[in-house]
Amino acid sequence: MSNDEILKALYDETMVGNAPAVLELTKKGLDEGLTPSELLFDALIPSLEEVGARFERGDWFVPEMLIAGRAMAGALEVLRPLLAQTGAETVGTFLMGTVKGDVHDIGKNLVNIMLEGAGFHVIDIGVQAAPEKFIAGIEEHNPDIVGMSAFLTTTMPMFKANINAIEKAGLRDKVIVMVGGAPVTQEYADVCGADGYAADAATAVRRAKELIAAKRGAA
Repeated sequence: MSNDEILKALYDETMVGNAPAVLELTKKGLDEGLTPSELLFDALIPSLEEVGARFERGDWFVPEMLIAGRAMAGALEVLRPLLAQTGAETVGTFLMGTVKGDVHDIGKNLVNIMLEGAGFHVIDIGVQAAPEKFIAGIEEHNPDIVGMSAFLTTTMPMFKANINAIEKAGLRDKVIVMVGGAPVTQEYADVCGADGYAADAATAVRRAKELIAAKRGAA
């Protein structure tokens, strides 16, 4: 197989969630001289973005998204240490979690993947993350940015609850807070007191970089 054929196959197999094939093609690509970044940005991420687009159009449903995400996760286990070894300077530390009451993690995981690919050190505190969990994560890891994800409109008020708790703990000035998720808007982000909002994973990476640069510039 040529490198282009490997990338095309990796894209296709990720989309249908064929985890064994994705893992095999990832290893084959590395053996054939493809870089971890090429595998990530030319096949894996575009594939998962297409899965997300099909979900948004109503063509695909949650099970399809889940199996594609799981297939990609297997490839990332191989690629993550290699990406770290390339010595790419860490842009910053990003603490990420889905808020309390919400168990959705597809969007969060996609953002995490994009952030890692862009050079961020990502700490994922998982789903159903209560305010106390965010605070503990900030105290332990000293992140530059705290990201909060909500997929359900009923859990969006947790953004404000989390930000209030972080403020009460005396940590608000130390971190940039970003929010996102399917029902979230810029207006809602402004109302709950977040520093940033992104509608999709690619925008989240760009916005995160902008916010860090602005904060470091101000300092």
